[in-house]
Amino acid sequence: MDMDMEDRGNEPGIWRRGLFMLLFAVCLWVAKFVAAVVIVFQFFNVVITGSVNEKLLWFGQSLSLYHYQVLRFLTFNSEEHPYPLGDWPAGGSPLFEED
Repeated sequence: MDMDMEDRGNEPGIWRRGLFMLLFAVCLWVAKFVAAVVIVFQFFNVVITGSVNEKLLWFGQSLSLYHYQVLRFLTFNSEEHPYPLGDWPAGGSPLFEED
């Protein structure tokens, strides 16, 4: 039996998820700012030293995976809570090819 709109709005689970969605939307905003800092720092590191910072490559990849996890949760494609309620994603091998 389908619930009507009024019954769905009274479910405590949907309001709880809404609060989590608000929390993760703020986390995503902060993560985007951190990504911008990483991008700028990596760019100037390459300009000055001529090579990329390997640790930033790994962090950048895990940060990208975090963005993906948060967006999956916010769009109802996943019920798994991202960081800080879940684990921080492990950045695997950086996807960087040299010319």
